This record gives sequence, C-alpha cells and structure tokens, in this order.
Amino acid sequence: QVQLVESGGGLVQAGGSLRLSCAASGTSVPFNAMGWHRRAPGKQREFVASITSDGTSNYSDSVKGRFTISRDSAKNTVYLQMNSLKPEDTAVYYCAVSRYYRGGSTSPYDYWGQGTQVTVSS
Repeated sequence: QVQLVESGGGLVQAGGSLRLSCAASGTSVPFNAMGWHRRAPGKQREFVASITSDGTSNYSDSVKGRFTISRDSAKNTVYLQMNSLKPEDTAVYYCAVSRYYRGGSTSPYDYWGQGTQVTVSS
C-alpha cells in the first residue's frame, strides 16, 4: 500500500519561504512523475508543479519563477521550495505521484497525500 506523507507546511509572512517535502512509502519502485497540487479556500484544486524521473519539470504560471520542484528518486521523495510567497498562495498543498504518466496539469495521478496547510499572511 503506497502512502504519501507531506511535511513542511506552516504560517509565513508574505515574501517568506517554505519548503515542502513528500515521502512515499510502501514501494521501492520510483514513480515516473511526482508533483504538487493545491486547494485554496472556496476554490477547486489546481496543479502547482511536477517533475519526472528524468528531471523534466512543469509549473503553473502562477508559481513559475518563485517555486522550485526537485526529487530524490532513491528516497522516493519530492520537494517544493516556495520563495516570495504571496497571500494568494495560501492553500492546502497535496503531493501526488504517477507510475506511468509524465505529470503536468492534465496527467492522471495514482496516489495522493493528505495535504499540508500553507498560510501566507499579508
């Protein structure tokens, strides 16, 4: 049974930084794609970023240039470095992984984490 556990969320002032981590357990096989989505209060869940096993990354326009996704495939762990945070980045951030697809905003994901809250104060 694959489980994803996110960590690193919290409260930060606008302009600050946070680093999210997501560790996958229950398998030693690296996932083809690992990524992050978020759901802000009253809004639908949206794609944030993803990274493939060969290091190809994708970002939503709203975070491009501020967020950086990376992964350690040996540890089945994905990270999201978030800089220059804005109040509109406030959301629950979800880790997601795909065994066969390459990630991105429209790709299906096989497993999801429970989410970690990120709150950015103005």
